[in-house]
Amino acid sequence: MAVEAHGGRRCLRAPGVLGAMLLWAASAQAQEAPPATAAAPAASSDADLAMKVANPISDLISVPLQNNYDCCYGPNDGPRYTLNVQPVIPLHLSKDVLLITRTIIPFISQGATAPGQGSVTGFGDVTQSFFFSPAHPPKGLILGAGPVFLWPMGRARLGTEKFAAGPTILVARQAKGTTMGLLANQLWSYAGKSSRADVSLMTLQPFLSHTLPDTTSFTLNTETNYDWKAGHWTVPINAMVGHIVKVGSQRLSLQLGARYYVERPDGGPTWGTRFTVTLLFPE
Repeated sequence: MAVEAHGGRRCLRAPGVLGAMLLWAASAQAQEAPPATAAAPAASSDADLAMKVANPISDLISVPLQNNYDCCYGPNDGPRYTLNVQPVIPLHLSKDVLLITRTIIPFISQGATAPGQGSVTGFGDVTQSFFFSPAHPPKGLILGAGPVFLWPMGRARLGTEKFAAGPTILVARQAKGTTMGLLANQLWSYAGKSSRADVSLMTLQPFLSHTLPDTTSFTLNTETNYDWKAGHWTVPINAMVGHIVKVGSQRLSLQLGARYYVERPDGGPTWGTRFTVTLLFPE
């Protein structure tokens, strides 16, 4: 370190020292702050995961726990709470074909809907779908088709007491964070209690979802049913917002929304809410 005189004053001439200090500060800052690219893979992974969540038949094991509240049924305006446990399990049948199973197991608590009729709690009928899907579809295109079955697990007031089956199909497309498509099926009863009405039920579920890079999603859909035997429509419109969070090492998709029934049979509900917690198991 050199000393230089300027008008009787002594000053340090230390470009070497200043350079060393600057290098040391830069090094310390680099050690304290992670590289800018360090978080990029995780963010990208979560964004990809969010897009898989928007795909009803993605190659992702998930277990949605869907909490529904609907109001109000019958002349007594009885409320209904339904917990749908909906495991989705993809299986690789070959390098070109996937089999995705989607099962809906409802647990229902129904309030009194008519005078002299008490509340009832128990399981409803189980719906199980099997989608055969190409493992390598054209970019952005989602295709799946197969059989759907209705298993009469519900009690008399909570189920059909009929076995039913039919076809199901899903066609969708994903591009630039947007997912849109249609899930449809048709069920016909083929066995069960002869005293109960036959089942002929069509379900149409068009959906539109947009996912932001931070995994926040906005979804609009309808879960429309048409009962061919009774001749009536049930048309709820659902609006939901979701986000992916991490609790410990477990990733969860949280979704909150509300619905309004634009068409319903006599005594059917008028509005409802939904809160879904989905356990995600990426590979």
